Amino acid sequence: MTRAEWATARAQLLVEEKKLTRLKDRVSALRRRLPMVEVDADYRFDTGSGTATLADLFGGRRQLIVQHFMFAPDWREGCPGCSMMADHLGPLSHLHAKDTALVLISRAPVSALHGYRDRMGWLHLPWVSSGGTTFNEDFGVTVGGEERHAISAFLRDGDRVFHTWQTFDRGEEPFMLVFDLLDLTAYGRQESWEDSPAGWPQHPPYEWMRRHDEY
Repeated sequence: MTRAEWATARAQLLVEEKKLTRLKDRVSALRRRLPMVEVDADYRFDTGSGTATLADLFGGRRQLIVQHFMFAPDWREGCPGCSMMADHLGPLSHLHAKDTALVLISRAPVSALHGYRDRMGWLHLPWVSSGGTTFNEDFGVTVGGEERHAISAFLRDGDRVFHTWQTFDRGEEPFMLVFDLLDLTAYGRQESWEDSPAGWPQHPPYEWMRRHDEY
């Protein structure tokens, strides 16, 4: 293929990429109009330096994003996939500038959470324990004793807190830049579910995923 032919093919693909961008904008507009539900339960989280309510986790801000991080009370390490997501959470100052806080919440004891945080180098990420509360069960991230990863968003109005949005499974991919970066490459994610040309590398989904210090 010549460079001119490639440029024509690239321009055709760009039309579809722009459609995807506009679709994302429309979905985001719908998300901002999603009905919200007030959180009435009086959850008490262990921060390592005391207890905090859900409203306290906002740190005085109006909005809160929660990563429901899979880390059961008897685990020695956090979930590899959840760990990859946390790897992508850089300085929180950009979120704070938009009146938004972010916190990781897991059921494991806070000492285990903070020890793992130290190992992974996430000292900038606040992480609290929901152990001893029904928070995980109430938000569908511990079901029948099994952990499930998710992202939730909350809005605070004074002392009142509202749950505004939640996603599970592949809905979390936008928070994991590695997938978008791999999608830009010729081989893509190299996973068996992808529609790729014959002969392209293919492996079971997520089989390759490790904690960043285990590759």
